[in-house]
Amino acid sequence: MANLTSMSGFLLMGFSDNRELQILHALLFLATYLLALTGNLLIITVTSLDHHLQSPMYYFLKHLSLLDLCFISVTVPQSITNSLMNNGYISYVQCILQVFFFIALASSEVAILTVMSYDRYVSICRPLQYETIMNPCICRYAVTAVWLAGGLSGLMHTAVNFSIPLCGERVIHQFFCDVPQMLKLACSHEFISEIAVAAFTTSAAFICLVSIVLSYVHIFSTVLRIPSAEGRTKVFATCLPHLFVVTFFLSTAGFEFLQPPSDSQSGMDIMLSIFYTVIPPTLNPVIYSLRNEAMKAALKKVLSKGEFAQRKMYLKTIFKF
Repeated sequence: MANLTSMSGFLLMGFSDNRELQILHALLFLATYLLALTGNLLIITVTSLDHHLQSPMYYFLKHLSLLDLCFISVTVPQSITNSLMNNGYISYVQCILQVFFFIALASSEVAILTVMSYDRYVSICRPLQYETIMNPCICRYAVTAVWLAGGLSGLMHTAVNFSIPLCGERVIHQFFCDVPQMLKLACSHEFISEIAVAAFTTSAAFICLVSIVLSYVHIFSTVLRIPSAEGRTKVFATCLPHLFVVTFFLSTAGFEFLQPPSDSQSGMDIMLSIFYTVIPPTLNPVIYSLRNEAMKAALKKVLSKGEFAQRKMYLKTIFKF
């Protein structure tokens, strides 16, 4: 540890010093990562190839899956490698990139979930105006704003966080370069600017959460007026898991980011980080898309023998050119 912390990078302590537990952690993370990778890639492929899935809802789902794919790839592969190699060292540049992409993608995910809830609100509560409000131009602007907002948030956090002088050993008690854990390395009273930026982004996330909740309140009030019990059950079965995942993601991340820095180390910090870094990208494909009948039908069509052969020939033709 002395040799590692004397270098310019950081030492990620991860989950355990026990070699058997490190291997177990690597295998569990690898299985989870492959599951998330498969689910999100399937959604991106299906929504890109099937012309029946070109509505705004599936357009936003495709970008959510792309965000989830990138989000989980920022932390999990590095953690798997560290556990397998029994080496928690991460370079200074790698840590900068990890913080930037983690914050940027997390912020973009909150923004896209807010846009998706508004899309569902317009679809259910204002169906006659849906095509006018959610036209292709507006959808492209919304997605562009989502990515730009995330990038700006990541840039602010990275610039402020890595301008803070560090005191003591560069040991991070986490499996990735997590901003709350890195604040514990800051010299006394030097992290005020980072707290200010964190407070700003947390306030923005809270506004997004309130917007999502209000959207679903309007949706539920509209659904309760539907005479068909089957229709009400279908909408509730779709919307409630969405609302649960959004609340779960924002509440765990908010608790981790808002708690005051402490010198004491707790396994709860690592568990909370798993709740907002690993679980949402893995569950989102199931909750948002793979439970959707149209998505399942499109997936069967794409993976069918004849359709798959046509796609294969099409790809071969492209690569020849």
